[in-house]
Amino acid sequence: MRELVFALEYESGCNRVADALAEHPEARVRSLSLHATADRLWRVDHATGTPDALDAIEDAFLNSDYYADCLATEDCGATQTTRVLDRADDTRVLYSDWERTPACDSVPHIACDHLGEGVLFETRHEGHHYTWRLIHSGEGDVAAFFDELTAAVGACAQMEMLRTRDTTASMREADGTPGDLSPEQEAALRAAVEHGYYESPREVDVGELAEHLDVPRSTLTYRLRRAEEQLAKRHVAGRRVTGESPVSR
Repeated sequence: MRELVFALEYESGCNRVADALAEHPEARVRSLSLHATADRLWRVDHATGTPDALDAIEDAFLNSDYYADCLATEDCGATQTTRVLDRADDTRVLYSDWERTPACDSVPHIACDHLGEGVLFETRHEGHHYTWRLIHSGEGDVAAFFDELTAAVGACAQMEMLRTRDTTASMREADGTPGDLSPEQEAALRAAVEHGYYESPREVDVGELAEHLDVPRSTLTYRLRRAEEQLAKRHVAGRRVTGESPVSR
């Protein structure tokens, strides 16, 4: 089995869910379950944020002219139903059922076409940054998948490959053993150190650092957060190996 992780960085106005999240940077949407066949898609998503952010996200899911996962930028005639399964002050759980038409496409459907049946999907959506993690058999045509996805996305989003590897490495991370930083994460972390992002007080904020690196703010925030997560796991795992307590004395 192989793991494939990539991200779409949406342009403003191309995806209502992404626009709602960009207006509320503290909000997040992650998939709890996602299944696709040739002509249908079902998913359950867990959203967190302030009440205003969650209202905006819910409105985007319920009232978009086209389904949030469809790569079309106008009404494609697809039939979709979204229901709120759970509503609280800081969370929403949303169930979506989408019936595809010949005019629309999505990441899961393109993946099924090129990577075969039984692909597993996990998503995280922060601002305009939409991260996809796919687990597939490894027997499909990954190059053809990305070629078709690039054509379908067009000018609406920039696509970035984050990693592709055997799932054994993913299992090590799930067991608490951290993996390596991606080149993009390492570059972001190095730039943050060199420009004083981690100084106290900070010599540069994330917006200025993103402008210096010529990447979207949400992309840089994601890379730094993932790099910091890996380093924290590595630090704690190293203390476990040496028998040291992670609690300072």
